[in-house]
Amino acid sequence: MESYILLPLLNSAFAPGHCYETVLEMKDPRQREIAMAEYHYFSGHAEEAAEETEPYLASEDTSLRLTACFVYAYANLAIGHIRLARHALTEIQRTVADLNAEEDAPRELKAMAVFIGMAAAVLLHLPQKDEFAADSANLMLLPPGLRYFFCYVLAHNAYLTGDYGRSVGIVETAFAFQPQVYPISAIYLHLVASMSYMSMRETEKAKNHLLLAWELARPDGLIEAFGEHHGLLGGLLEATLKKDWPEDFKRIIGITYTFSSGWRKVHNPDTGHDVADNLTTTEFAIAMLAAREWTYQEISSHMGISLNTVKSHMKSVLSKLGISKKSELHKYMLR
Repeated sequence: MESYILLPLLNSAFAPGHCYETVLEMKDPRQREIAMAEYHYFSGHAEEAAEETEPYLASEDTSLRLTACFVYAYANLAIGHIRLARHALTEIQRTVADLNAEEDAPRELKAMAVFIGMAAAVLLHLPQKDEFAADSANLMLLPPGLRYFFCYVLAHNAYLTGDYGRSVGIVETAFAFQPQVYPISAIYLHLVASMSYMSMRETEKAKNHLLLAWELARPDGLIEAFGEHHGLLGGLLEATLKKDWPEDFKRIIGITYTFSSGWRKVHNPDTGHDVADNLTTTEFAIAMLAAREWTYQEISSHMGISLNTVKSHMKSVLSKLGISKKSELHKYMLR
């Protein structure tokens, strides 16, 4: 296979606690620089990631350009630069279309472009374009570490369609065939399993996957994914991490506020959905569970807060959303 530079850190197997060291050991300076941008993004330093990827947005190396656009788009979502994020997402779409139209383009490069395009669309919960169609052949053309992140994308897509059993099945299959640990992909796989198990009300399994993700993430401070997925985890972060890791939890919640604000500014206009943007993270978590028909007592037990606290938060939620019944919540919650 020709040498490509596509998300080199995501594609790296390393022992937890050695992420930064892994980046510094990369020989190719372009690979090292773009991997450092990945490291900064996944560890919650979006401004640095945006600065480091910007010089590569117009790179003649297609794989490097796709990597830069992907990281740059999400980094700018996290810091509220929506116009720049949209520019990068548009460049990804254009590159995928151009490669699909080019008969002689290498199949591996086409697969990488489809992977990036599908990941960008699914993670923003946006409609997928025809050229992003993924199949097992595309999956097998990716390098190993990216195959596992592609599995996360497929599992996330299954989650969005309500096929939670299939989502979990994809995750379990991915881990069964993983010859070595690719920590960043594994973190995302564990988180999507947590989301799906929460939707199936299997909270202990959901907590187990969340803690496995945390064991991989904490030694290197790779906390971005937890902030990205907060709303879909149904109060799991509050129930599992808040008490024992309060400072890390505060950082994760900070990421949640900034990332979700940018996410909604792309997601809501492009889909016509009206995902709530004026709730606190605790209110949002409670509202997500209530929208899934959890009782107030179940929410109280799960999140470790009093029944009166749950009721108080729900009163605030209904007031902020201008609705009077829990049955109306689904219009404002994540799908």
